[in-house]
Amino acid sequence: AAPTAPARAGAQPSAQRRPPNVLLIVAEDLGPRLGAYGDPVARTPRIDALARDGVRYTRAFTVAGVCAPSRAGLLLGLHPIATGSQHMRTTTRPAGAYWSVPPPEAKAFPELLRAAGHYTYNVAKTDYQFSPPLGGGPFTIWDANGLGVAPTDWPAHRTFFGMVNLGVTHESGVFRPLGARPRSPMHFALQLARAFELRGAPSVAPTDPASVPLPPYYADTPAMRADLARHYDDVAVLDLQVGAILDRLERDGLADDTIVVFTTDHGDGLPRAKRELYDSGLLVPLVVRYPERHRPPGVRPGSVDDRLVSFVDLGPQILAWMGADVPRWMHGHPFAEPGAPRRDYVFGQRDRMDEVVDRQRSVRDERHLYIRSWHPEVPGGHPLAFRDLQDGVRDLRARYERGELDAVQRAWFEPVARERLYDTVADPHQIHDLAADPALAPVLARMRGALDAWLARVGDASDEDEDAMAERFWPGGRAPDTARPTARFEAGALHLACPTDGASIGHRRAGERTWHLYTAPIPLAGVPPGTTIEARAVRYGHLESDIARFAVPARAH
Repeated sequence: AAPTAPARAGAQPSAQRRPPNVLLIVAEDLGPRLGAYGDPVARTPRIDALARDGVRYTRAFTVAGVCAPSRAGLLLGLHPIATGSQHMRTTTRPAGAYWSVPPPEAKAFPELLRAAGHYTYNVAKTDYQFSPPLGGGPFTIWDANGLGVAPTDWPAHRTFFGMVNLGVTHESGVFRPLGARPRSPMHFALQLARAFELRGAPSVAPTDPASVPLPPYYADTPAMRADLARHYDDVAVLDLQVGAILDRLERDGLADDTIVVFTTDHGDGLPRAKRELYDSGLLVPLVVRYPERHRPPGVRPGSVDDRLVSFVDLGPQILAWMGADVPRWMHGHPFAEPGAPRRDYVFGQRDRMDEVVDRQRSVRDERHLYIRSWHPEVPGGHPLAFRDLQDGVRDLRARYERGELDAVQRAWFEPVARERLYDTVADPHQIHDLAADPALAPVLARMRGALDAWLARVGDASDEDEDAMAERFWPGGRAPDTARPTARFEAGALHLACPTDGASIGHRRAGERTWHLYTAPIPLAGVPPGTTIEARAVRYGHLESDIARFAVPARAH
C-alpha cells in the first residue's frame, strides 16, 4: 500500500502569518518520464494534475546519479564530495564498511526544522551515508520515522515537514519479478523484497513493449523493450500512490496549508541513466504545488520555470518556506521566490560504484554539459553485479561483444575521454562529444574554469584515497563513539552539553518514547523533584552515545 500523508483529527488551525506545512514526495530512480514533461507513454494523470496546479521546473538536477550520495546531498544541502559521502555506498564498501563524517556544523535540514519548532517525519527510505542505511539516520533528525508513519497527534501549534519516499520505480523493478527464474541468490532476495514491498499496491495494465520510445544509445531488442515497459508500469503505479497521498491530504483538511513537492532521487534505473552524469542520470522532475494562501506573488498555477535548480537547493528552500534560517555553510540557496537569484551552473559527481572504482565531475549550464574523468579507462557500461541483473543490460553487453551495436550504442561500453563536452539543446541525449571542436574552445575553457572554481570552493574528498578517508572517519575500522551528554542544573533549568564536537542532543523524561531535540536549557518549573531526565547525543557518522540519566534535585527549582 502507498505510504500516506500525515493524519490527525481535524485540520490544523490556520493563521495569517503561520508558515505552511511542506510535504516532500521523493520517488526513486526516475527521470522526467511523466506526461507533464511530454512523455507520450507515461500514465501519470495525478502527477500531471499536480503540475497543472503548481510550478513545473524543467532544469532540476540531482548531485549524483545514484541514491545514497544524492540523498546525502539533499539532507545536508552540501555536495557529497564536501562531506565524504560521494562513494556508493559507504556501508557496502568491498574493503570494509564505514560512515561518512560530515563537518561538525553540518545538520540535516529536517533537524534544523525541528530546532525551529516544526514537526518532522519520514516514511520509508533514508540511506544518508553517515548512518546505517536502514536505521533511519541519526535519531535527532526526525520526530517520527518508519514504514507507514502517519502521525496523528502532533501539537496543533506545530507545522509539519514530511518526507515520503516511494520505491516502486526503483531499478530493482526492472529486474524479472518473483516467479521468473532468478539469476543469482541476490536476485532472488530482491524478488522477495520487492514482492513484500508491493503487497497491496494497486495493479495496472501492462505497458505494450512495442509502444515504448527508445533513445539512440539503446539497441532495439525485445529485452530492452521489456525492461523499459516494466519501468513504465512502475511509473503508473507510482502515480496511483501519489494520488492516494494527495487524496489523504485533502480528506484530513491539510491541503490548504501544505506545499507539496514532488521529485525523484536521480534519473531512471536503466542503462546509461542511473549512476551517470548525463542528463539521463541527473535531470529529475520537480513540481511544487502551493496552496492559495501560501503562493508567492506572481506565481501562477501551471507555471513552467526553466531556471537551473540543484538538489542542494531543496533543503534551503524548504527552510525558507517554513520560516527557518538558512545556514551559511549550506551550498544551496532558495530558488522559488520571485526575484531569487538564478544559478549559472549545477554540478555533479560520480565515484566508486559498488565494486568499481571511478571518479568523474560535471558542470552544466543552461545549454552545455562538461564531464571530467580521472579514470577514462572505466566505461559507463562496465560489469556491475547489481545492475547486471537487468536483462536489457546483459543483452546490450552481449551484443557489444558480438559486434552487433552501432557506434552510438557501443560508446557506453568503451573507454571515455578525459574531457567531454555536449550541447544539450542540439544533442539532448549527449551522444556527440564536442570537446575537440575548435569552434567550442571558448565554451570548453569556461566550463573547465567553472568546474575548477567549484572544486576549489567546496573541496573534493576524493583527492584523498577512499581507504585513507575511511580510516580517518573510522580509525581501525570502528565507528567512533559519541560522548555521553553532561548536565548542570542552574537557574531553574537543565543545561545539557556534549564533549563531542558537532554532536546533536536529544532528551526525554524517563518512560517517554519520543526524543525531543535539545536546543536550549530545559525549564524545570512544574517538574517534580526526583524526576529522571534522559539524554543521548550523536555526531553524524559516529555511534550514538549511551543514555545519560539525571535526577532533578529539589534545589533545581
